[in-house]
Amino acid sequence: MTDLVVRTPASSANLGAGFDVFGMAVALYADMGTGDAPDGAQPIDSHHPGHRAFDRLGGTGPIWLRCNIPMARGLGFSGAVRVGAAALAVVQAGETIREQAAEILAVAAELEGHGDNVVASLHGGVDAYVDGRPIPFPIGPRLGASSFVAWIPDVTTSTDASRRVLPSVVERGDAVHNIARATQFVLAFAHDDPELLAGATSDRLHQDHRVPAVPGAADALAAGASAGAWCGWLSGSGPTVGFLVDPALAGAVAAALPAQGHTKVLGLDLEGTRLL
Repeated sequence: MTDLVVRTPASSANLGAGFDVFGMAVALYADMGTGDAPDGAQPIDSHHPGHRAFDRLGGTGPIWLRCNIPMARGLGFSGAVRVGAAALAVVQAGETIREQAAEILAVAAELEGHGDNVVASLHGGVDAYVDGRPIPFPIGPRLGASSFVAWIPDVTTSTDASRRVLPSVVERGDAVHNIARATQFVLAFAHDDPELLAGATSDRLHQDHRVPAVPGAADALAAGASAGAWCGWLSGSGPTVGFLVDPALAGAVAAALPAQGHTKVLGLDLEGTRLL
């Protein structure tokens, strides 16, 4: 089989209190294909994170990438290209992505070092990554149609570096706080009730330590909430701040965010990785 193309969505991870567990697929995409790179794409070499996933699952020959997911901005670039390349190898071997989803997830999560980004990029929608397996959230019509507003400052972050600022011991009160907020977030989707999202992304395990390192992030979170966003969070390890918003208010929320960055108004991706 030749001239295969796989499309994989970006992701926003943690979603507040779901540290290293929750992920959401959003409508930015990495397209990966076999053969010569077409216009607008670039060939990738064996050192690229996507190529390593492709090799791990037995892919052969040259591959290329065409992508509008910003790198090192907390929108799951490396996870998306790992998932996409692993899926490309599976399809090249004559299998389907869904039949081999568990293997794709295992390889991508191992290479990524955590599974919250890759589970969303692979399966789409909103998912939990639990003991190596995906647990999809139910998504009703109200939250399924919501807008994801991203405030993307003009700085980058390193996930590894940002993890080094996190405390090694968690206080009991902080753990209880996060259990409560993560439960609230899940129930908002289970009931398709955006009003339950108010306060559901409050986090004490990572956001309180990471937000001060991103200029403007605290202001962005406050401004988005004041403008009517249902909830907001530091996307992955940052620097992007993401919001779930009623589509009717998405423009107003985007306009309220700090000027020292740019905004994107996106939808959720409910399909996940697919063969084009």
